[in-house]
Amino acid sequence: MSAAAVMQWRKPEFAECRVNPVPDDDFGEIVGRSPAMRHVLDQVSVVAPTDATVLILGETGTGKELVARALHRMSPRRNFPFVTLNCAAIPTGLLESELFGYERGAFTGALSQKIGRFEMANKGTLFLDEVGDIPLNLQPKLLRALQEKSFERLGGTRTIPIDVRLVAATNRNLWQMMKDKLFRGDLYYRLHVFPVLTPPLRDHPEDIPALAAHFLRKYALEMNRMVREVPPDILRALLKWHWPGNVRELENFMERSVILSPAERLLAPVGELVRHQEEFQTGTMAEMERRYIIHVLADCAGVIKSAALRLGMPRTTLNGMMNKLGISRRDY
Repeated sequence: MSAAAVMQWRKPEFAECRVNPVPDDDFGEIVGRSPAMRHVLDQVSVVAPTDATVLILGETGTGKELVARALHRMSPRRNFPFVTLNCAAIPTGLLESELFGYERGAFTGALSQKIGRFEMANKGTLFLDEVGDIPLNLQPKLLRALQEKSFERLGGTRTIPIDVRLVAATNRNLWQMMKDKLFRGDLYYRLHVFPVLTPPLRDHPEDIPALAAHFLRKYALEMNRMVREVPPDILRALLKWHWPGNVRELENFMERSVILSPAERLLAPVGELVRHQEEFQTGTMAEMERRYIIHVLADCAGVIKSAALRLGMPRTTLNGMMNKLGISRRDY
């Protein structure tokens, strides 16, 4: 993480940020037209009309699922299903049946046939989020389904043909995982046909005012609030923070701010942003990195695997960094 480079950009001139309707186009809720985001949208426009497999890479909270939905909406498959599966949210023993389904009697408790996500997405798009969390023993079956365009349900013998466009996403370094023997090379190259990198919010801070206005409008409508303005001092605070949780963190902050705002002008808990900023700007680079890792570990209740996922690195790499920085359980 390059904390020193976080604030190396020119502060834009602005007045109050007022809410305007968001254009309803093929990019859906993707907000921002900075050069970094324009590059992503251009890539989406180029690859969407094809059937090429797309691998969306980026930190947690950068809008990878929104990009996947835009790809589907702009493709010839738009009138067919868009099916999603978060591979990190399914227990390892159940992931295979979620992907491929099972026949009645395939195992104890299989009282009826179950259709898997591949079958549900036939003629449409299958979005596999957190694809880096698919266990090694399941990766060959996924690779075969992609190559052969067919699969068998668990407990079944009939080969089922499928016509599915695959979009995958991960916040992990699949290249490093491949080198560490944690991800199959043949599957990596099968997924890495057309990579799209979603930039962290700190790399396109000029989109923060538009994002803040978008989330203000969204949550004001949901909560039936009258709040319609982001005052300049609050915008300045938003622009100073480097948003380690990216757009998702900004959205959560804006939702919380709308809850706290009884009138037209937004009331936001900017004190917490100032406090975090002061913490990150104090000390050496190693100290800032150490504090950030401890912060993530605390948010993940000390679960190393979850923290590694949040940080976008293998668990072994995180363990190595913790040893190097002297981080122990008593710190989080």
